[in-house]
Amino acid sequence: MTEPLIGKGEMKKEISIYFILFAILALVGGVVFGMIGAFQSVIPGFFNFIPFIKCRPLHVSLVIAWIFLSAVGGVYYYLPNYCKVTLFSDKLAKVHLWIFISTGVLVIISYLMGIFGGREYWEFPPVLAIPIIISWILFGFNFFKTVFTKTEPWPVYIWMWGTGIFFFLFTYLESNLWVFPYFRDNLVRDITVQWKSNGSLVGSWNMLIYGTAIFLMDRIKNDNSIATSRIAFIMYFLGLINLIFNWAHHIYIVPNALWIRYIAYGISMTELIILGKIIWNWKRSLSKAMQDFHILAIRFIVASDVWILLNLMLAILLSIPAINIFTHGTHLTVAHAMGSTIGINTMILIASCLFLIPDITKQQFSKLQAKSISVGFWVMNIVLLFFWIALIVAGYIKGYLVIQDKLIFQDIMLQINPYLITVAITGCVIFAGILMVFIPPLKLIRKYLR
Repeated sequence: MTEPLIGKGEMKKEISIYFILFAILALVGGVVFGMIGAFQSVIPGFFNFIPFIKCRPLHVSLVIAWIFLSAVGGVYYYLPNYCKVTLFSDKLAKVHLWIFISTGVLVIISYLMGIFGGREYWEFPPVLAIPIIISWILFGFNFFKTVFTKTEPWPVYIWMWGTGIFFFLFTYLESNLWVFPYFRDNLVRDITVQWKSNGSLVGSWNMLIYGTAIFLMDRIKNDNSIATSRIAFIMYFLGLINLIFNWAHHIYIVPNALWIRYIAYGISMTELIILGKIIWNWKRSLSKAMQDFHILAIRFIVASDVWILLNLMLAILLSIPAINIFTHGTHLTVAHAMGSTIGINTMILIASCLFLIPDITKQQFSKLQAKSISVGFWVMNIVLLFFWIALIVAGYIKGYLVIQDKLIFQDIMLQINPYLITVAITGCVIFAGILMVFIPPLKLIRKYLR
Protein backbone atom coordinates (compact mmCIF):
# COMPACT_ATOMS: atom_id res chain seq x y z
CA MET A 1 0.00 0.00 0.00
CA THR A 2 2.07 2.99 1.21
CA GLU A 3 5.86 2.98 0.88
CA PRO A 4 8.18 2.06 3.76
CA LEU A 5 9.56 4.59 6.17
CA ILE A 6 11.95 7.19 4.79
CA GLY A 7 14.71 8.89 6.71
CA LYS A 8 14.14 9.20 10.43
CA GLY A 9 10.65 7.84 10.71
CA GLU A 10 9.10 10.12 8.10
CA MET A 11 6.35 8.34 6.15
CA LYS A 12 6.21 8.93 2.40
CA LYS A 13 2.95 10.73 1.68
CA GLU A 14 0.57 9.32 -0.90
CA ILE A 15 0.37 11.77 -3.85
CA SER A 16 -3.34 11.07 -4.28
CA ILE A 17 -4.14 12.70 -0.95
CA TYR A 18 -2.91 16.02 -2.33
CA PHE A 19 -5.12 15.67 -5.40
CA ILE A 20 -8.08 15.03 -3.10
CA LEU A 21 -7.22 17.91 -0.75
CA PHE A 22 -7.02 20.44 -3.58
CA ALA A 23 -10.16 18.92 -5.12
CA ILE A 24 -12.18 19.56 -1.96
CA LEU A 25 -10.85 23.12 -1.71
CA ALA A 26 -11.79 23.68 -5.37
CA LEU A 27 -15.32 22.38 -4.76
CA VAL A 28 -15.81 24.65 -1.75
CA GLY A 29 -14.51 27.65 -3.68
CA GLY A 30 -16.60 26.79 -6.73
CA VAL A 31 -19.81 26.55 -4.70
CA VAL A 32 -19.06 29.84 -2.91
CA PHE A 33 -18.72 31.68 -6.24
CA GLY A 34 -21.82 29.87 -7.50
CA MET A 35 -23.84 31.17 -4.53
CA ILE A 36 -22.57 34.70 -5.06
CA GLY A 37 -23.48 34.51 -8.74
CA ALA A 38 -26.94 33.14 -7.94
CA PHE A 39 -27.73 36.08 -5.66
CA GLN A 40 -26.25 38.54 -8.17
CA SER A 41 -28.75 37.31 -10.77
CA VAL A 42 -31.70 38.24 -8.51
CA ILE A 43 -30.34 41.15 -6.43
CA PRO A 44 -28.85 43.96 -8.55
CA GLY A 45 -25.58 45.27 -7.12
CA PHE A 46 -25.03 42.27 -4.81
CA PHE A 47 -21.33 41.89 -3.91
CA ASN A 48 -20.01 44.12 -6.68
CA PHE A 49 -16.46 43.50 -5.45
CA ILE A 50 -16.48 40.37 -7.64
CA PRO A 51 -19.12 40.97 -10.34
CA PHE A 52 -21.13 38.23 -12.05
CA ILE A 53 -18.91 38.34 -15.14
CA LYS A 54 -16.08 37.06 -12.91
CA CYS A 55 -18.10 34.86 -10.53
CA ARG A 56 -19.54 32.67 -13.27
CA PRO A 57 -16.20 31.53 -14.81
CA LEU A 58 -14.69 31.17 -11.33
CA HIS A 59 -17.60 28.91 -10.36
CA VAL A 60 -17.39 26.82 -13.54
CA SER A 61 -13.59 26.43 -13.58
CA LEU A 62 -13.34 25.50 -9.89
CA VAL A 63 -16.12 22.91 -10.14
CA ILE A 64 -14.44 21.37 -13.19
CA ALA A 65 -11.18 21.36 -11.21
CA TRP A 66 -12.99 19.46 -8.42
CA ILE A 67 -14.16 16.86 -10.91
CA PHE A 68 -10.75 16.31 -12.47
CA LEU A 69 -8.63 16.50 -9.32
CA SER A 70 -10.79 14.02 -7.38
CA ALA A 71 -11.20 11.63 -10.34
CA VAL A 72 -7.49 11.70 -11.25
CA GLY A 73 -6.44 11.38 -7.61
CA GLY A 74 -8.56 8.26 -7.34
CA VAL A 75 -7.05 6.74 -10.49
CA TYR A 76 -3.51 7.39 -9.23
CA TYR A 77 -4.32 5.60 -5.96
CA TYR A 78 -6.53 2.76 -7.15
CA LEU A 79 -4.22 1.58 -9.95
CA PRO A 80 -1.17 0.57 -7.86
CA ASN A 81 -3.09 -0.38 -4.73
CA TYR A 82 -5.99 -2.39 -6.13
CA CYS A 83 -5.32 -3.25 -9.78
CA LYS A 84 -2.20 -5.41 -9.35
CA VAL A 85 0.12 -3.03 -11.22
CA THR A 86 2.91 -0.67 -10.22
CA LEU A 87 2.53 2.98 -11.15
CA PHE A 88 5.04 3.70 -13.91
CA SER A 89 6.28 6.98 -12.37
CA ASP A 90 5.47 8.64 -9.06
CA LYS A 91 7.51 11.63 -10.22
CA LEU A 92 5.27 12.20 -13.25
CA ALA A 93 2.23 12.12 -10.95
CA LYS A 94 3.79 14.86 -8.82
CA VAL A 95 4.67 16.95 -11.87
CA HIS A 96 1.09 16.49 -13.12
CA LEU A 97 -0.30 17.75 -9.80
CA TRP A 98 1.86 20.85 -9.59
CA ILE A 99 1.29 21.83 -13.24
CA PHE A 100 -2.44 21.51 -12.59
CA ILE A 101 -2.33 23.55 -9.38
CA SER A 102 -0.03 26.29 -10.68
CA THR A 103 -2.12 26.65 -13.85
CA GLY A 104 -5.27 26.77 -11.72
CA VAL A 105 -3.83 29.62 -9.66
CA LEU A 106 -3.02 31.55 -12.85
CA VAL A 107 -6.56 30.94 -14.12
CA ILE A 108 -8.08 32.29 -10.89
CA ILE A 109 -5.78 35.35 -10.97
CA SER A 110 -6.67 36.06 -14.60
CA TYR A 111 -10.41 35.94 -13.79
CA LEU A 112 -10.08 38.18 -10.75
CA MET A 113 -8.08 40.68 -12.81
CA GLY A 114 -10.73 40.59 -15.56
CA ILE A 115 -8.34 39.01 -18.09
CA PHE A 116 -10.40 36.69 -20.29
CA GLY A 117 -10.00 35.46 -23.85
CA GLY A 118 -11.26 31.86 -23.98
CA ARG A 119 -14.56 30.17 -24.74
CA GLU A 120 -17.30 28.29 -22.85
CA TYR A 121 -15.89 26.32 -19.87
CA TRP A 122 -12.40 27.69 -20.64
CA GLU A 123 -12.80 31.46 -20.47
CA PHE A 124 -9.22 32.11 -19.39
CA PRO A 125 -6.53 33.31 -21.88
CA PRO A 126 -5.91 30.49 -24.37
CA VAL A 127 -2.16 30.43 -23.64
CA LEU A 128 -3.02 28.70 -20.34
CA ALA A 129 -4.35 25.76 -22.33
CA ILE A 130 -0.75 24.76 -23.08
CA PRO A 131 0.19 23.59 -19.53
CA ILE A 132 -3.20 21.87 -19.21
CA ILE A 133 -2.50 19.90 -22.38
CA ILE A 134 1.00 19.04 -21.14
CA SER A 135 -0.37 17.79 -17.80
CA TRP A 136 -2.86 15.49 -19.54
CA ILE A 137 -0.19 14.13 -21.86
CA LEU A 138 1.87 13.26 -18.76
CA PHE A 139 -1.18 11.66 -17.11
CA GLY A 140 -2.02 9.63 -20.21
CA PHE A 141 1.57 8.47 -20.65
CA ASN A 142 1.81 7.46 -16.99
CA PHE A 143 -1.56 5.68 -17.07
CA PHE A 144 -1.03 3.66 -20.25
CA LYS A 145 2.57 2.73 -19.39
CA THR A 146 1.15 1.41 -16.11
CA VAL A 147 -1.87 -0.54 -17.36
CA PHE A 148 -0.08 -2.10 -20.34
CA THR A 149 1.98 -4.08 -17.84
CA LYS A 150 -1.19 -5.80 -16.61
CA THR A 151 -1.32 -9.31 -18.07
CA GLU A 152 -4.84 -10.13 -16.92
CA PRO A 153 -7.88 -8.88 -18.92
CA TRP A 154 -8.75 -5.32 -17.99
CA PRO A 155 -11.92 -4.78 -15.97
CA VAL A 156 -14.31 -2.29 -17.51
CA TYR A 157 -13.27 0.57 -15.21
CA ILE A 158 -9.70 0.54 -16.60
CA TRP A 159 -11.15 0.76 -20.11
CA MET A 160 -13.33 3.66 -18.97
CA TRP A 161 -10.45 5.52 -17.32
CA GLY A 162 -8.30 5.10 -20.42
CA THR A 163 -11.14 6.22 -22.69
CA GLY A 164 -11.79 9.27 -20.51
CA ILE A 165 -8.11 10.29 -20.59
CA PHE A 166 -7.77 9.89 -24.37
CA PHE A 167 -11.01 11.64 -25.26
CA PHE A 168 -10.48 14.51 -22.85
CA LEU A 169 -7.14 15.29 -24.46
CA PHE A 170 -8.63 14.92 -27.96
CA THR A 171 -11.73 17.05 -27.30
CA TYR A 172 -9.82 19.67 -25.31
CA LEU A 173 -7.47 20.18 -28.26
CA GLU A 174 -10.55 20.34 -30.47
CA SER A 175 -12.20 22.97 -28.25
CA ASN A 176 -9.19 25.23 -28.81
CA LEU A 177 -9.34 25.08 -32.61
CA TRP A 178 -11.14 28.44 -32.56
CA VAL A 179 -7.73 30.13 -32.20
CA PHE A 180 -7.16 29.35 -35.90
CA PRO A 181 -8.84 31.73 -38.40
CA TYR A 182 -10.20 28.81 -40.47
CA PHE A 183 -12.58 27.99 -37.60
CA ARG A 184 -12.94 31.39 -35.94
CA ASP A 185 -13.87 33.28 -39.10
CA ASN A 186 -16.80 31.02 -40.03
CA LEU A 187 -19.67 31.33 -37.54
CA VAL A 188 -21.39 28.03 -38.36
CA ARG A 189 -18.12 26.08 -38.37
CA ASP A 190 -17.00 27.76 -35.15
CA ILE A 191 -20.20 27.03 -33.21
CA THR A 192 -20.40 23.47 -34.54
CA VAL A 193 -16.84 22.60 -33.52
CA GLN A 194 -17.18 24.32 -30.14
CA TRP A 195 -20.34 22.48 -29.13
CA LYS A 196 -19.22 19.21 -30.65
CA SER A 197 -16.02 19.34 -28.59
CA ASN A 198 -17.73 20.50 -25.39
CA GLY A 199 -20.46 17.87 -25.66
CA SER A 200 -17.91 15.08 -26.11
CA LEU A 201 -15.66 16.61 -23.45
CA VAL A 202 -18.38 16.17 -20.82
CA GLY A 203 -18.66 12.55 -21.95
CA SER A 204 -14.91 12.12 -21.40
CA TRP A 205 -14.99 13.17 -17.77
CA ASN A 206 -18.11 11.08 -17.27
CA MET A 207 -16.04 8.06 -18.35
CA LEU A 208 -13.52 8.82 -15.59
CA ILE A 209 -16.29 9.25 -13.00
CA TYR A 210 -18.47 6.28 -13.96
CA GLY A 211 -15.37 4.09 -14.11
CA THR A 212 -14.66 5.16 -10.55
CA ALA A 213 -18.24 4.27 -9.53
CA ILE A 214 -17.89 0.75 -10.96
CA PHE A 215 -14.52 0.35 -9.26
CA LEU A 216 -16.03 1.33 -5.90
CA MET A 217 -18.94 -1.10 -6.28
CA ASP A 218 -16.44 -3.81 -7.22
CA ARG A 219 -14.17 -3.13 -4.22
CA ILE A 220 -16.79 -2.49 -1.55
CA LYS A 221 -18.73 -5.59 -2.55
CA ASN A 222 -15.47 -7.51 -3.17
CA ASP A 223 -17.12 -8.86 -6.32
CA ASN A 224 -15.06 -8.47 -9.50
CA SER A 225 -17.88 -9.89 -11.61
CA ILE A 226 -19.44 -6.40 -11.53
CA ALA A 227 -16.55 -4.96 -13.56
CA THR A 228 -16.02 -7.92 -15.88
CA SER A 229 -19.60 -8.80 -16.80
CA ARG A 230 -20.89 -8.68 -20.36
CA ILE A 231 -23.55 -6.11 -19.47
CA ALA A 232 -20.87 -3.80 -18.02
CA PHE A 233 -19.01 -3.80 -21.35
CA ILE A 234 -22.22 -3.39 -23.36
CA MET A 235 -23.05 -0.28 -21.31
CA TYR A 236 -19.46 0.94 -21.74
CA PHE A 237 -19.67 0.72 -25.55
CA LEU A 238 -23.10 2.37 -25.52
CA GLY A 239 -21.65 5.22 -23.46
CA LEU A 240 -18.68 5.44 -25.85
CA ILE A 241 -20.98 5.75 -28.87
CA ASN A 242 -22.92 8.52 -27.11
CA LEU A 243 -19.65 10.28 -26.21
CA ILE A 244 -18.60 10.34 -29.87
CA PHE A 245 -21.91 11.03 -31.64
CA ASN A 246 -24.71 12.47 -29.53
CA TRP A 247 -23.27 15.98 -29.12
CA ALA A 248 -25.26 17.39 -32.04
CA HIS A 249 -28.43 17.91 -30.01
CA HIS A 250 -26.59 21.01 -28.73
CA ILE A 251 -26.60 22.51 -32.23
CA TYR A 252 -30.04 21.72 -33.65
CA ILE A 253 -30.44 25.48 -34.19
CA VAL A 254 -27.22 25.74 -36.25
CA PRO A 255 -27.76 25.50 -40.06
CA ASN A 256 -25.59 22.47 -40.75
CA ALA A 257 -26.18 19.17 -42.58
CA LEU A 258 -29.42 17.41 -41.66
CA TRP A 259 -27.75 13.99 -41.46
CA ILE A 260 -25.70 15.26 -38.48
CA ARG A 261 -28.93 16.03 -36.61
CA TYR A 262 -30.56 12.72 -37.53
CA ILE A 263 -27.58 10.66 -36.36
CA ALA A 264 -27.29 12.67 -33.15
CA TYR A 265 -30.99 12.32 -32.41
CA GLY A 266 -30.88 8.57 -33.05
CA ILE A 267 -27.81 8.12 -30.86
CA SER A 268 -29.34 10.28 -28.12
CA MET A 269 -32.40 8.05 -28.09
CA THR A 270 -30.19 5.00 -27.40
CA GLU A 271 -30.08 6.45 -23.91
CA LEU A 272 -33.56 4.98 -23.60
CA ILE A 273 -31.81 1.59 -23.46
CA ILE A 274 -29.81 2.78 -20.46
CA LEU A 275 -32.99 4.19 -18.91
CA GLY A 276 -34.80 0.91 -19.48
CA LYS A 277 -31.91 -1.01 -17.95
CA ILE A 278 -31.97 1.21 -14.87
CA ILE A 279 -35.73 0.83 -14.41
CA TRP A 280 -35.57 -2.94 -15.06
CA ASN A 281 -32.95 -3.40 -12.35
CA TRP A 282 -34.26 -0.64 -10.11
CA LYS A 283 -36.07 -2.63 -7.45
CA ARG A 284 -33.46 -5.36 -7.25
CA SER A 285 -30.44 -3.04 -7.24
CA LEU A 286 -32.03 -0.66 -4.75
CA SER A 287 -32.99 -3.42 -2.32
CA LYS A 288 -29.44 -4.81 -2.43
CA ALA A 289 -27.91 -1.37 -2.00
CA MET A 290 -30.12 -0.60 0.98
CA GLN A 291 -28.63 -3.60 2.79
CA ASP A 292 -25.29 -1.73 2.76
CA PHE A 293 -26.75 1.75 3.21
CA HIS A 294 -24.87 2.11 6.49
CA ILE A 295 -21.60 2.28 4.47
CA LEU A 296 -21.06 5.98 3.77
CA ALA A 297 -19.60 5.52 0.29
CA ILE A 298 -22.45 3.21 -0.75
CA ARG A 299 -24.94 5.83 0.42
CA PHE A 300 -23.62 8.39 -2.07
CA ILE A 301 -23.52 5.84 -4.90
CA VAL A 302 -27.18 5.00 -4.25
CA ALA A 303 -27.98 8.72 -4.40
CA SER A 304 -26.16 9.03 -7.72
CA ASP A 305 -28.26 6.13 -9.05
CA VAL A 306 -31.44 8.05 -8.21
CA TRP A 307 -30.11 11.21 -9.87
CA ILE A 308 -29.05 9.27 -12.96
CA LEU A 309 -32.66 8.12 -13.33
CA LEU A 310 -34.10 11.63 -12.88
CA ASN A 311 -31.54 13.43 -14.99
CA LEU A 312 -31.54 10.89 -17.79
CA MET A 313 -35.29 11.34 -18.24
CA LEU A 314 -34.74 15.11 -18.47
CA ALA A 315 -31.80 14.66 -20.89
CA ILE A 316 -33.84 12.45 -23.23
CA LEU A 317 -36.62 15.05 -23.34
CA LEU A 318 -34.11 17.84 -24.06
CA SER A 319 -32.69 15.79 -26.96
CA ILE A 320 -36.05 15.77 -28.81
CA PRO A 321 -35.84 18.55 -31.47
CA ALA A 322 -39.39 19.86 -30.92
CA ILE A 323 -38.68 20.24 -27.20
CA ASN A 324 -35.07 21.35 -27.62
CA ILE A 325 -36.01 24.46 -29.60
CA PHE A 326 -38.35 25.40 -26.74
CA THR A 327 -35.85 24.75 -23.92
CA HIS A 328 -32.55 25.77 -25.52
CA GLY A 329 -30.90 28.56 -23.56
CA THR A 330 -33.32 28.34 -20.64
CA HIS A 331 -32.84 27.21 -17.05
CA LEU A 332 -33.97 23.73 -18.09
CA THR A 333 -30.50 23.31 -19.58
CA VAL A 334 -29.02 24.57 -16.30
CA ALA A 335 -31.18 22.05 -14.39
CA HIS A 336 -29.74 19.25 -16.52
CA ALA A 337 -26.19 20.52 -15.95
CA MET A 338 -26.68 20.90 -12.18
CA GLY A 339 -28.41 17.53 -11.86
CA SER A 340 -25.46 15.91 -13.62
CA THR A 341 -22.71 17.85 -11.85
CA ILE A 342 -24.08 17.72 -8.30
CA GLY A 343 -26.50 14.81 -8.26
CA ILE A 344 -24.43 12.33 -10.28
CA ASN A 345 -20.78 13.35 -10.62
CA THR A 346 -20.29 14.93 -7.21
CA MET A 347 -22.13 12.12 -5.40
CA ILE A 348 -19.87 9.50 -7.03
CA LEU A 349 -16.72 11.51 -6.36
CA ILE A 350 -17.71 12.07 -2.72
CA ALA A 351 -18.15 8.29 -2.43
CA SER A 352 -14.63 7.89 -3.84
CA CYS A 353 -13.23 10.40 -1.32
CA LEU A 354 -14.96 8.64 1.59
CA PHE A 355 -13.47 5.32 0.47
CA LEU A 356 -10.01 6.63 -0.39
CA ILE A 357 -9.25 9.01 2.49
CA PRO A 358 -9.65 6.48 5.38
CA ASP A 359 -7.83 3.91 3.24
CA ILE A 360 -4.79 6.18 2.79
CA THR A 361 -4.73 7.73 6.26
CA LYS A 362 -5.43 4.44 8.08
CA GLN A 363 -7.97 6.31 10.22
CA GLN A 364 -11.70 5.80 10.60
CA PHE A 365 -14.41 8.39 11.09
CA SER A 366 -15.65 8.75 14.65
CA LYS A 367 -19.36 8.29 15.37
CA LEU A 368 -19.80 12.07 15.53
CA GLN A 369 -17.98 12.54 12.22
CA ALA A 370 -20.00 9.78 10.55
CA LYS A 371 -23.19 11.46 11.85
CA SER A 372 -22.09 14.77 10.33
CA ILE A 373 -21.51 13.11 6.95
CA SER A 374 -24.86 11.32 7.16
CA VAL A 375 -26.79 14.51 7.95
CA GLY A 376 -24.90 16.34 5.19
CA PHE A 377 -25.87 13.58 2.78
CA TRP A 378 -29.59 14.02 3.46
CA VAL A 379 -29.37 17.84 3.41
CA MET A 380 -27.58 17.79 0.03
CA ASN A 381 -29.97 15.39 -1.66
CA ILE A 382 -33.30 16.62 -0.30
CA VAL A 383 -32.53 20.30 -0.91
CA LEU A 384 -30.96 19.53 -4.31
CA LEU A 385 -34.33 18.16 -5.40
CA PHE A 386 -36.02 21.53 -4.68
CA PHE A 387 -33.08 23.35 -6.33
CA TRP A 388 -33.47 21.17 -9.45
CA ILE A 389 -37.26 21.53 -9.63
CA ALA A 390 -37.03 25.33 -9.26
CA LEU A 391 -34.66 25.46 -12.25
CA ILE A 392 -36.98 23.25 -14.32
CA VAL A 393 -40.02 25.44 -13.56
CA ALA A 394 -38.02 28.62 -14.30
CA GLY A 395 -36.85 27.12 -17.59
CA TYR A 396 -40.34 26.02 -18.59
CA ILE A 397 -41.84 29.47 -17.90
CA LYS A 398 -39.02 31.26 -19.72
CA GLY A 399 -39.25 28.96 -22.75
CA TYR A 400 -43.03 29.36 -22.93
CA LEU A 401 -42.90 33.16 -22.66
CA VAL A 402 -40.11 33.46 -25.25
CA ILE A 403 -42.13 31.37 -27.74
CA GLN A 404 -45.18 33.58 -27.11
CA ASP A 405 -43.04 36.63 -28.01
CA LYS A 406 -45.30 39.01 -26.08
CA LEU A 407 -42.93 40.17 -23.34
CA ILE A 408 -39.50 41.77 -23.44
CA PHE A 409 -36.60 39.85 -21.87
CA GLN A 410 -36.61 41.94 -18.67
CA ASP A 411 -40.30 41.18 -18.03
CA ILE A 412 -39.70 37.48 -18.64
CA MET A 413 -36.91 37.46 -16.05
CA LEU A 414 -39.20 39.18 -13.54
CA GLN A 415 -41.71 36.35 -14.04
CA ILE A 416 -39.16 33.69 -13.09
CA ASN A 417 -37.42 35.73 -10.39
CA PRO A 418 -39.16 33.91 -7.45
CA TYR A 419 -37.83 30.58 -8.73
CA LEU A 420 -34.32 32.00 -9.11
CA ILE A 421 -34.49 33.24 -5.51
CA THR A 422 -35.40 29.68 -4.51
CA VAL A 423 -32.34 28.45 -6.43
CA ALA A 424 -30.06 30.91 -4.60
CA ILE A 425 -31.41 30.02 -1.14
CA THR A 426 -31.37 26.26 -1.69
CA GLY A 427 -27.84 26.61 -3.08
CA CYS A 428 -26.74 27.99 0.28
CA VAL A 429 -28.30 25.02 2.09
CA ILE A 430 -26.60 22.58 -0.31
CA PHE A 431 -23.30 24.32 0.51
CA ALA A 432 -23.96 23.73 4.23
CA GLY A 433 -24.52 20.04 3.46
CA ILE A 434 -21.24 19.89 1.51
CA LEU A 435 -19.38 21.36 4.50
CA MET A 436 -20.96 18.79 6.83
CA VAL A 437 -19.81 16.02 4.52
CA PHE A 438 -16.25 17.25 3.97
CA ILE A 439 -15.15 18.68 7.33
CA PRO A 440 -14.56 15.17 8.82
CA PRO A 441 -12.45 13.96 5.83
CA LEU A 442 -10.45 17.20 5.93
CA LYS A 443 -9.64 16.51 9.58
CA LEU A 444 -8.34 13.05 8.67
CA ILE A 445 -6.22 14.55 5.89
CA ARG A 446 -4.79 17.23 8.21
CA LYS A 447 -3.86 14.63 10.81
CA TYR A 448 -2.24 12.43 8.15
CA LEU A 449 -0.20 15.23 6.62
CA ARG A 450 0.95 16.53 10.01
